[in-house]
Amino acid sequence: MADLFATHETTAPPEELPEGAPLADRLRPRKLEDVVGQEHLTGPEGAIGRMVAAGRLSSIIFWGPPGTGKTTISRLLADAVGLRFVAISAVFSGVADLKKVFAEAKEHARIGRKTLLFVDEIHRFNRAQQDGFLPFVENGTVTLVGATTENPSFELNAALLSRAQVLILHRLDAAALDRLLQRAEELEGRPLPLDEAARAALIASADGDGRFLLNQAETLFSVNLPAPLDPAGLSALLQRRVAVYDKDREGHYNIISALHKSIRGSDPQAALYYLARMLTAGEEPLYVLRRLTRAAVEDIGLADPNALVQCIAAKDTYDFLGSPEGELAIAQACLYLATAPKSNAVYTAQKAAWRSAKETGSLMPPDNILNAPTKLMKDIGYGKDYAYDHDAEDGFSGANYWPDELPAQSFYTPTERGMEKRIAERMAWWDQMRRQRRGE
Repeated sequence: MADLFATHETTAPPEELPEGAPLADRLRPRKLEDVVGQEHLTGPEGAIGRMVAAGRLSSIIFWGPPGTGKTTISRLLADAVGLRFVAISAVFSGVADLKKVFAEAKEHARIGRKTLLFVDEIHRFNRAQQDGFLPFVENGTVTLVGATTENPSFELNAALLSRAQVLILHRLDAAALDRLLQRAEELEGRPLPLDEAARAALIASADGDGRFLLNQAETLFSVNLPAPLDPAGLSALLQRRVAVYDKDREGHYNIISALHKSIRGSDPQAALYYLARMLTAGEEPLYVLRRLTRAAVEDIGLADPNALVQCIAAKDTYDFLGSPEGELAIAQACLYLATAPKSNAVYTAQKAAWRSAKETGSLMPPDNILNAPTKLMKDIGYGKDYAYDHDAEDGFSGANYWPDELPAQSFYTPTERGMEKRIAERMAWWDQMRRQRRGE
């Protein structure tokens, strides 16, 4: 079991691999220019290209999805600038392993061999362990290259981030993935047993992960097929890839943000897509319903009060039917919100009113609208001259309801969209009548 967390050291490109080595290992690039899909970093004008041209590396944090080349680029970087390469995984390594790595790096530094320390899944180290890197990075004992699939802003110490450059690796696009397949076919000396549509489906199924794609290609090369597969045959042969979606990680918040903003932007097609992304990945439907309800009151409000009704009805329907039948009600609510007229007037008004309430403290309402359940309260003026609106002409008295020390405020300004247009008309009429009855 020691090999699971042992350090791996190289000082030169890897030797020829045995014949039975996995396809992904046999296709591993030997030069930075062979890395596909990350030209924004490895090209002459990219951060990595400039570092290699200068012959000097700073500490780096590679942030990107799985299978995009973080480990490969790190190894090639060490080779390009003549550094000793040591790799550890935060999943299997502990404090003792780190101490050993740093001690060995010091010894090599004494004889002029500097070390590039590659730490895979660096976000798995806790805050104290991350702090342990700082002195060795600062004094040059190691050049740290960390790899993470999680947002470094959330997962890594600020002190460590301040000493490293964060470089973002992109998920591989279709063109980059197709280049990987072409290299695999050249290495194997034969084409993949797929028709054009199945090849496109295979690339799409990789979801930007080059390692996954090559593993699937290796499976296809290993079977004897009488004819090229179509998409249905490919799906039957290969296990379906599950979309990357961690419920407690950044992907979760990115997709729910995209759903909410698509609704706000009145794009029902995009909203339905992101809803599907969440529910097919196993997101809790009631969480989605809570966010839809929030969108109903924040971004639609009184422009269409039925938006809130739709969300609550969808929640009740899902409670009654469960999955998958109840998910249709969630989709209906999502589409209703996306196609409804939009207004954040209620949201803006609520924030303004809450702010005013905190600033004005304990101001008493005017005496005319104070409750007067006892004779004493009536004697001191509570409720005096209260105008009962239902007895007034047009059902509107125009009385003052604001504390004497506080001028009338305006928090809610309805838009000209949806039902709020009618509300705005009523409010304008009340304002006019109020001025008239006060003789203004």
